Amino acid sequence: MDSRGDSSRFGQYPTKPSRNMSSSSSASAAFFSANQSPFFSPRSPKIINQQELSESTRSDAQCDSFEPDHRIASSSVISCTPSRYGRGHDSSSYTQTSSVSVSYNRVRCCDVFLGLHGQKPSLLRFADWLRAELEFQGMSCFMSDRGRCRSSRKQRIIERAMDGASFGVIILTRKAFKNPYTIEELRFFSEKKNLVPVFFDLAPGDCLVRDIVEKRGDLWEKHGGELWDLYGGIEREWREAVHGLSRVDEWKLEAHEGNWRDCVFRAVSLLAMRLGRRSIVERLAKWRDKAEKEEFPYPRNESFVGRKKELAELEFVLFGDVAGDSERDYFELKAKPIRKKKKKNAVTLGWSNKGGSAKGKEKVVWKESEKEIEMQSTCHHHHRSTRRKRSTKVVYGKGVACVSGESGIGKTELLLEFAYRHHQRYKMVLWIGGESRYIRQNYLNLYQYLEVDVGVESCSDKTKVKSFEEQEDAAVARIRKELMRNIPFLVVIDNLESEKDWWDSKLVMDLLPRFGGGSHILISTRLSRVMNMEPMKLSYLSGAEAMGLMQGSVKDYPVSEMDALRAVEEKLGRLTLGLAVVGAILSELPINPSRLLDTINRMPLREVVCREGSLLRRSSFLLQLFEVCFSIFDHADGPRSLATRMVVASGWLAPAPVPASLLALAAYKLPERHRGPKRLWRRLRRAITCGFASSRSKRSGGEAASMLLRFNIARSSSVKLGFIQIHELVKLYARNRVLVNENAPAMVQAVISRGSTVETAEQIWAVCFLMFGFSNEAPSIHLKVTELLSLVKQVILPLAIRTFITFSRCSAAVELLRVCTNALEAADQTLVTPVEKWLDKSLCWRPVQTSAQLNPVLWEELALARATVLETRAKLMLRGGQFGLADDLIRKAIFIRTSISGEDHPGTVSARETLSKLTRLLSNVHQIHNTSP
Repeated sequence: MDSRGDSSRFGQYPTKPSRNMSSSSSASAAFFSANQSPFFSPRSPKIINQQELSESTRSDAQCDSFEPDHRIASSSVISCTPSRYGRGHDSSSYTQTSSVSVSYNRVRCCDVFLGLHGQKPSLLRFADWLRAELEFQGMSCFMSDRGRCRSSRKQRIIERAMDGASFGVIILTRKAFKNPYTIEELRFFSEKKNLVPVFFDLAPGDCLVRDIVEKRGDLWEKHGGELWDLYGGIEREWREAVHGLSRVDEWKLEAHEGNWRDCVFRAVSLLAMRLGRRSIVERLAKWRDKAEKEEFPYPRNESFVGRKKELAELEFVLFGDVAGDSERDYFELKAKPIRKKKKKNAVTLGWSNKGGSAKGKEKVVWKESEKEIEMQSTCHHHHRSTRRKRSTKVVYGKGVACVSGESGIGKTELLLEFAYRHHQRYKMVLWIGGESRYIRQNYLNLYQYLEVDVGVESCSDKTKVKSFEEQEDAAVARIRKELMRNIPFLVVIDNLESEKDWWDSKLVMDLLPRFGGGSHILISTRLSRVMNMEPMKLSYLSGAEAMGLMQGSVKDYPVSEMDALRAVEEKLGRLTLGLAVVGAILSELPINPSRLLDTINRMPLREVVCREGSLLRRSSFLLQLFEVCFSIFDHADGPRSLATRMVVASGWLAPAPVPASLLALAAYKLPERHRGPKRLWRRLRRAITCGFASSRSKRSGGEAASMLLRFNIARSSSVKLGFIQIHELVKLYARNRVLVNENAPAMVQAVISRGSTVETAEQIWAVCFLMFGFSNEAPSIHLKVTELLSLVKQVILPLAIRTFITFSRCSAAVELLRVCTNALEAADQTLVTPVEKWLDKSLCWRPVQTSAQLNPVLWEELALARATVLETRAKLMLRGGQFGLADDLIRKAIFIRTSISGEDHPGTVSARETLSKLTRLLSNVHQIHNTSP
């Protein structure tokens, strides 16, 4: 017997208010609140006490007194069983119910009554999402599963809520027609003509009285019959309730596995329109249009093969069950049998197949502490001294999954396919690049989809000056808070390089929402373990799948050619990327597998500079395959193929899509290189490019990018038109086949010529990492003074200011300006160094001059640029309360400006005003310290 059956949960949901909030509407808080709510844990927001509740319920605010766009969405939930999808924390533990006084006037102000029946995880997840989305958009919602509440007092509360609701949204399942409360709700709202039925895993045409009663079709063979007899109801009332569904013509809401998102958005839009909230409809439509265009980073791979078991396992790990076609693809997870009893007060989660039992499965115990959730298998409990070091192998239903494997094995493609298949079960797929230098910025970029402000102005406190760390934590907390709502997002972290952030060594775990909430986390990585979990190891494709990927559209190779394909597969180490490139070559060129194999074997291999044991050093055949592709490009576009040079230039790019035009610009700036014996190259090209048309005219950046896409060397961006991303393994090879100082400047010059733009921010950061020595790293390249000045003015300063102001990445912005100052000072030092080697011996009687003396205008411009950077640093330091450093920096800037421009120059005057402001702030700080006890 479930001891939770007689307990009711009343929970206040902290919700995001509508855009134009009225301060007087803050009284519309949650209807009920109790410490025993399954939606609260010891770390939940503080629950209002009895006195606060009674005071907040004294006012008799009426529904009509609220303007449609000035309402704060509130929620009340009555449920007699803990929900698995609580607001961002484990809701499995609860305390004894306490009585709470209720203001019934508030119940009458409810916009939507949401009724459901059942405890199926997918049903609860959908209902939670619908309720949370209604609240998020500013509509108050009362949600209840009346069949679980046996208290007459609570039933009266629910009835009052039903009576006061503007609309009744009833979620209908096959089992709902056996529930007397669902039938009563259908009749009640049908009579009031405000019924909104949502058919969950049903269709309106399925819900016919005759079919249900006579058990017609597979759907009702098990769940149909004279259902009113099951609860002692009246046949006429039951028939009236079901017949009423056919009369609801305006509302045809169906929720099945492939349309959850569409159903939720349609329900919210229709309800908002009927409630007169036109602004909600317009705002939701605008957001949805933006989100659907920018949701996926890459187009879906139409050539995706295999991975059925992996996809099914990911679904099981994230959702705790497998639905639809994936169910038959799921395989049993092997686990050790349980040998010891579970610990007292631990919550054990199990799962059983449909039509079978979970016998033999290893159960997972989730132990929640103050700071984190430990994920442990019960079979590890007897190893008390080492259990923190052990990682669980069977973790499911908590909304986090991790896939590991070597580069090129197909991790990104797997995650992308999963996201495309299941995107309707989430409000949006949020894709984040996991590279350690960029992950924090990529995470904060989510603000535009979560509709939050992460700038320093929104995170600042006017009563005190926050440190940089406090401002950064506040910005992260705003994103994290939105992800902890019951609105489900799929957060994909692709290629997680490290568990720690590169900038401050903070754990990436701190960015993520608590496991077990509405949002899910999907990670790909080359790490063996992540966040105390052992990832799912991604293996190679099966032999048949690998052959299918290489064959492409050609399916009728003779036996000898099939043997050649198997040899290619073996030599490539069965790496998925290599197989895809081979398939592209065979599809694009009139060449058979045996001839391709011979050509790859004969291809000269360039010497690469890489670590011992790295994938490049272990996969020489793969590198020869890359060189074959470059030879194809050279044949099609001449000896200086633009496509090949774009690949070479990409070696120093950030791991993000880049405009093909920018890549082409960098490619044109690459120096000439000698390609080796012409006779050998001519013979190899003839061998592989027979029938492949050669173009005498120069290709454009778009045409070259198209060639890279066709040969699977790059991916196109589905978000930004004209952007491509070279595969990271190909970039690694391009970066290691030549010296960095030889080709890297071409990329820097291309970025400088484009200037600072939001779309190329990642590439600008990549240039900065090459140009300046961050941390203990030395600069990789050195620019001319004129190029450095252009970079600082057009790129560095706008990037630093935007990073600080828009994203609250204070430390990164200040560090960027610091290393930029160092670079300017080093350039200044070169200008003031005597240039004796420039002087002719016959002119030795002349005094030795410096570059600054030879070019005073350039020297002054360099000094003023340094003053600008120093002044910008000082202003940013002020915002972080670092007054001492700010004072030192601004005084240096004033000295430089005064020396070059004079006292009365506007730049000097502005710098002195900044110093005066700083002096006043310092005076106030000293006064506060002196007066404080």
